[in-house]
Amino acid sequence: MVIDLNADLGEGYGIWRLGDDEALLDLVTSANVACGFHAGDPVIIRRTCAAAVDRGVAVGAQVSYRDLGGFGRREMEVDPEELCSDVLYQIAAVDGIARSMGGRVAYVKPHGALYNRVCRDVVQAEAVVAAVAAYRAPGGALPVLTLPGSAVLDAAARYGVPTVAECFADRAYSPSGSLVPRKERGSVLDDPEEVAARAVLMARDGVVTAADGSRVRVDARSVCVHGDTPGAVRIAAAVRKALIDAGVSVEPFA
Repeated sequence: MVIDLNADLGEGYGIWRLGDDEALLDLVTSANVACGFHAGDPVIIRRTCAAAVDRGVAVGAQVSYRDLGGFGRREMEVDPEELCSDVLYQIAAVDGIARSMGGRVAYVKPHGALYNRVCRDVVQAEAVVAAVAAYRAPGGALPVLTLPGSAVLDAAARYGVPTVAECFADRAYSPSGSLVPRKERGSVLDDPEEVAARAVLMARDGVVTAADGSRVRVDARSVCVHGDTPGAVRIAAAVRKALIDAGVSVEPFA
């Protein structure tokens, strides 16, 4: 049993800081680095990439809608060519900085509203995948993190882009396997013991208990904890410990 532990990092902007990136980078195996569209700026991206490289943590480009004011959590109608160009721009920016720090972007993960939208919207999913395919990284196309059953999977198969199934330890699930919208009560879980137990169940058994009590399949290679969740460091530490105690190896997928 092997699982990757990823977290959203570098989500400050200017003098504003969000979360404890340094502490989380000591716990996770993959870092989803904000690319400047929902959070992050050149200095923060540079520092986050440098810290990740120093720790041997895989760097991912966390691409988003162009939505600083809404933290990338507002769904948007974007022309496919524009969305493709925005995603390509973000990947190139973070990869360039990561390479100057001695690393590289190893995967791509959409953020927030874009993540949820491309799971069900074939047009926007194709725009994101087309951008990933267009970015000619050494060694081939970068893998994309997405939910099992996502519309990204079909688009990626057509473009020859690899995908990695992901699950969320600190988010509530609907019976359909989608994430409960953040605007709904109980959508974000912040009790370390509860989140850790869910992570073990996901990694070991490939299931999660949905909001209605039903069991949902979530066969995944990577589990996410959010860097902006209250008590994120305690949650990540509890998740990592619980996984290891359960005999699960915590290793990057990329």
